[in-house]
Amino acid sequence: MNKHETCPCGSGCSFAHCCESIIKHDNADSAETLMRSRYSAYVLGYWDYLHLSWHPDTRPSSVSPTSTNWRGLNIINASHDTVEFIAAFKEGSAVMALHEISRFQQCDGHWRYVDGTCDVSETGRS
Repeated sequence: MNKHETCPCGSGCSFAHCCESIIKHDNADSAETLMRSRYSAYVLGYWDYLHLSWHPDTRPSSVSPTSTNWRGLNIINASHDTVEFIAAFKEGSAVMALHEISRFQQCDGHWRYVDGTCDVSETGRS
């Protein structure tokens, strides 16, 4: 991704002035910015960062690459430690929506993804 392209997280800022610095320096200042950076990491394939950004109590042993074609992120609600969002993605010819309420917690001075409740539904076909 060109550093001047718009960040995948939907902020409207360039990737270089948005999620790139969070991904490279692990410095999210809120649960929402961590969530946005995790979405961008899924879109762009920053698997090591995704693993690191998980809370140690719920962190899987590894995070594997996927072939999911992420299409957009919409933040519904964000509070101190919870973010509700809808992420659109495409699998085959189906356009899907992941609706999740994610929980975050600070650990050693860094925001970490703990877990979430989610629902996946098909929204259409292309």
